[in-house]
Parts: sequence; structure tokens; C-alpha cells
Amino acid sequence: MAHCKRRSTFRPCIDLHDGQVKQIVGGTLSDADPEALKTNFVASQSPGDFARLYKDHNLQGGHVIKLGPRNDDAAKQALAAWPSGLQIGGGITADNAQEWLNAGASKIIVTSYLFPEAKFSRERLEAISKVVGKENLVVDVSCRRRGDKWLVAMNKWQDITDMEVSQESLDLLSGHCSSEFLIHAADIEGLCQGIDEDLVRKLGEWVTIPTTYAGGAKHVSDLALVNSLSNGKVDLTYGSALDIFGGTLVKFHELVEVMRNASRSP
Repeated sequence: MAHCKRRSTFRPCIDLHDGQVKQIVGGTLSDADPEALKTNFVASQSPGDFARLYKDHNLQGGHVIKLGPRNDDAAKQALAAWPSGLQIGGGITADNAQEWLNAGASKIIVTSYLFPEAKFSRERLEAISKVVGKENLVVDVSCRRRGDKWLVAMNKWQDITDMEVSQESLDLLSGHCSSEFLIHAADIEGLCQGIDEDLVRKLGEWVTIPTTYAGGAKHVSDLALVNSLSNGKVDLTYGSALDIFGGTLVKFHELVEVMRNASRSP
């Protein structure tokens, strides 16, 4: 039987802020200056509506991200609309992780909990992995670029941690404790100005487990670009460019068609 080479796929998202589905410019989130927040889109549809849309098209591996407080009810609505169909992140700890799996999450996504005072804690990684099982754990290594390096950012991407995104750090995280990575390029999240090609290329060299990149996607062809840059090892999330989020650059049905055609190809 011929071996089918893996292709990058489209991973959908539901970003929640103050209980609503929104698309925001990631670099503008600030506890110190809430007025600085720049919002690209606020949905009239419910989180459950988006979850059902993704379910109807069988778009696996999507994520729900709670950006700050007052999002739990909205998140649970999305999970209830597609039980075991969406991952959940935002405020996840070893104490509440199982609760979110019980609420219908396919996997839980963790970042800030792993970095008390912005310093990586292997003990916390091992603790939460033990609670939910490696197969149910996604580590979010969303990052900000500093020169020719990328540093993991936590707390709604406001605080830079002591961890550089690198072969060494990704091997450490994936080795025993996590089954998947989610990586937002926080500096360009929501800008629709193109993906961080350097980061995607490096991720293609470094990662050994399923990985989803988000940030800057602005054209349907960006999926093929990510596939080429990462050798099919990194998947792509579209946000503000999508028409279902008020964007004008990418039509949801065209992405779905690209995915459908790819699944038919040998």
C-alpha cells in the first residue's frame, strides 16, 4: 500500500472574550490598559453556533480559547454543541483540567499554569499531565519574537517567560508530558498581514508531535504555504481574515473545499 504523506490541515478556532466570540489583535490585550484592546470582530452568533458549523464540516482539532474572565459559560456552550470535538484553553490548571474534559473538551490546552512568575515549571507540567493523561494535553507555546528568537508568552500573551521556542524546549515538552502543541505568533495575531514564515519553517524542523500555528493568515493559499514550509508537519488556524469572523480575505467554504479535495488526493 502506498504511503500517504501528511498534509497541513485547517484547524478552526473559537476565541472568547467577555463571553462573546471575538477576533482581536493579540498584541493589544492588556490588564494594565484595557482600553488598548483592538477588536476586529464581535459575533452575533453564539459559541455553540460556531461549534456546530465546525461539526457539520467535520473540522477536527479546533480550539476554544478563553481570553480572560467571564468566558466559562460560553466555553461550555461550545463544548456541549460538539462533545469531544474541540480543545479548550485559557485559565487551565491541574485543579480544573479534569472538569473541562468532563464538560466535553477533546483535550485541554495549558500555558500560564506552567510558568509561575514567568519561569517554566517542569513539576507543574508533569502534574497536569498526570491528572489528564499525556494524550489529553496540549501545551500552548504561543510566543513573541525577539530578534531572531521566539520567547513563550503567557497571561494573554502579555508576559514574556524564560522559555525560548527551540528544538530543545519542544523536545522537553513533548517527550513525556504532552501530545500536541498550539502556537500563536502573538505579535501578528489578528493583523492579517501574513504568517511568520520563519517560525513555521523552524517548527517544521523541530516538532515531532501534532502542531497548530495561528497568526497572520490572510489567504486560502497560506494553507499550502504552511504545508510547504513545514513539510506537512504544522497545521494552520485562520482568524480575522475569515468571512465567518467578518473578514473579507478568506471564504470559509473555500477552505472547506480545499480540505475536502486534499482528503481525496493520494
